[in-house]
Amino acid sequence: MASLLEIQALKKYFTKSNGFIKKVEQHVKAVDNVSFSIEHGETLGLVGESGCGKSTTGRTIIKLYQPTSGRIIFDGVDITNFSEKEMLPYRKKMQMIFQDPYASLNSRMTIADIIGEAIDVHKVTTSKSERDDMIADLLTRVGLMKDHASRYPHEFSGGQRQRIGIARALAVNPEFIICDEPISALDVSIQAQVVNMLEEIQRNTGMGYLFIAHDLSMVKHISKRIGVMYLGQLVEIGDRDKVYSNPAHPYTKALLSAIPIPDPLSEKAKNRIILQGDVPSPINPPSGCHFRTRCKYSTKECAKCDPVLKTIENNHQVACHLFKQ
Repeated sequence: MASLLEIQALKKYFTKSNGFIKKVEQHVKAVDNVSFSIEHGETLGLVGESGCGKSTTGRTIIKLYQPTSGRIIFDGVDITNFSEKEMLPYRKKMQMIFQDPYASLNSRMTIADIIGEAIDVHKVTTSKSERDDMIADLLTRVGLMKDHASRYPHEFSGGQRQRIGIARALAVNPEFIICDEPISALDVSIQAQVVNMLEEIQRNTGMGYLFIAHDLSMVKHISKRIGVMYLGQLVEIGDRDKVYSNPAHPYTKALLSAIPIPDPLSEKAKNRIILQGDVPSPINPPSGCHFRTRCKYSTKECAKCDPVLKTIENNHQVACHLFKQ
């Protein structure tokens, strides 16, 4: 059986022009040679610093951005070069929950129109009464009330708006949802409610998730596997428990050392890894390993060639010259 989603050597470069007299084009390497797969009913968590390319990866997968190169294979079909018309059936199968619940909803539309838009575009039903019933059912599924359908986004809190965004994503019964930091703008108590709701939906439907987030503890809770990105590249990927209990890449170790421990004594005794220097520019990343300018284990080999993902144990891969094939 084919994987639900397979990403092969995906790249997304943005072109930037500098100079007043003579324009010089530069390429922002937002996503640079990323490969991974997601199985049916699986959640892959994607973590990393701000600006590392997580959200751009998600938007490129769903073709909001056209990939520069690489392949996007959904359920055995290569959709990389599909036109908008060819993508329409796959828009129904692939949906996205956006990070900002305030900016992602049209303030001039009622909640019924926001959720019903996808139903109309994909012709899920042509009956107005059935459409209204579907919208009411979706609102109930995400913990809202039926009469909320006639209201506008400004009448809701951030948590409620995110639930509306989730209802919109569920409106066409997708097989796969990209969750682009769906809880980062919410209060901690609301975050838990939204994550629990996503888990319940997955249990009931069997859909797959790409869960993009900063909160490493939450990613560990919801994900089966974890991918770690740095400066547009995937530096480590593996089963959740292996990555968290035995991180291999120096960057992953630094990230995990930042997770707070509830016990004050344990937190005080913890060895926090502080990375030196700033994240390099994606316009002109370091040669070889992109992380070498901030890595205490850096060698001459790290500057010469870019490390590739190597399997260090079953279902655990790392891109680091410290590990040899």
